[in-house]
Amino acid sequence: MRYPVPGRCPVCGQNLYVTKLACAHCGTSVEGAFELPRLARLSPEHQQFIELFIRSEGKLNRVQEIMGISYPTARAQLHEVIRALGYEPMSSDEGKPRPISPERRTQILADLDAGKITSDEAIKRLKGEAA
Repeated sequence: MRYPVPGRCPVCGQNLYVTKLACAHCGTSVEGAFELPRLARLSPEHQQFIELFIRSEGKLNRVQEIMGISYPTARAQLHEVIRALGYEPMSSDEGKPRPISPERRTQILADLDAGKITSDEAIKRLKGEAA
C-alpha cells in the first residue's frame, strides 16, 4: 500500500524534504535532499480544494455548486489556499497584490531572522510577489 507524501512535519509543522527517490521499474535510487513542490506541502483539504477548482476549470460558481456552499465561502476558501501557498490574493479591481496582514509581515520577518529565507525572498514576500 502506498501512502500520500506528507508535506509538513507532524511534530513541529515545518516543511519536510525527501531524502531518497527510487524507480519501481529498474530499482535505481537517488539519495539527497529534495524539496517537495509547494502544492505537496498544502494540507489534504487545501489539495482537495485545488483539485476541485482545476476540475471546475477555475470557475468558483461550479466549485460552490459541487461543495454546496455560497460563492463568498468558496472565494474565502480559495483565498485561504492562496495564503497557504505564501501569496496574498490579488485585488480584483487593480490586478495588484493586496497589502499583507500584520501577522503575515511578522511571520516573514521571523523567517528571515531564523535564516529560513533570504533577504531577497523576504522583500518579494513583503511586496506580495512570491511565497
